[in-house]
Amino acid sequence: MKIVRVLSIAGSDSSGGAGIQADLKTITALGAFGMSVVTALTAQNSLGVQGIYEVPTDFVEKQITSVLTDIGVDAIKTGMLTTTETLTAVAGLIRKYGIEKLVVDPVMAAKGGEALIKGEVKKTLIRELIPLCFIVTPNIPEAEILAEIKISDIHDMESAAKIIHTHGAKNVLVKGGHLTGDTAVDILFDGKQFHAFSATRIDMGETHGTGCTYSAAIATLLAKGQNITEAVKGAKAYITGAIRHAYSMGTGYRLINHLAPVLPDE
Repeated sequence: MKIVRVLSIAGSDSSGGAGIQADLKTITALGAFGMSVVTALTAQNSLGVQGIYEVPTDFVEKQITSVLTDIGVDAIKTGMLTTTETLTAVAGLIRKYGIEKLVVDPVMAAKGGEALIKGEVKKTLIRELIPLCFIVTPNIPEAEILAEIKISDIHDMESAAKIIHTHGAKNVLVKGGHLTGDTAVDILFDGKQFHAFSATRIDMGETHGTGCTYSAAIATLLAKGQNITEAVKGAKAYITGAIRHAYSMGTGYRLINHLAPVLPDE
């Protein structure tokens, strides 16, 4: 049986809940071979981020080239890309190697909605990377930044998805976790029609790593040959199960359980 290969280009989370660590756990849990390119090192725990060290762009390029010229990939997902130079370099290599199954998790806004990247970095993400992606997966604050509109309901999510699609993404998934209500609804726009994916909202308090995990799951299922609606549906089920079984490992936010969705029920 052929093992599919999924590469995560993202930041490292020393707490293990998000970033590269969450991606590799997700890829492995869903039965694929995970690889990583580290774009930044973070010192963080369940209380927050205490420090960030950005990996030099030339070394990010070297990591990507090492993987693509030897092992190869069936899908790539990107996460934390915080400089214009790194964004441009990553986009250039994706074009060079003709990567078709690219999932872009635009890490643009923190949980509170404040922008993490802005100005020229934001413009570079929109200009260089989004046009190359098979799907981009913004949450509500990120979709508001990309579409430059306020989002307060599902109709706004659909409007934002259509606007973001004009930036060149083949598919746009606007995640509705930041809205209120008993149901968490995500909206996928494939360029022609909308698809809604719903799950009962789980009140577990603050959780960490959901966006990273969701996008890594989509990339893995795409790599395994699923179409876009199948991949999003499967990834939505996976992240819902991981949130449902989240646990407290520190004194701050809860960490989602990446193995829970694939383990047999007790």
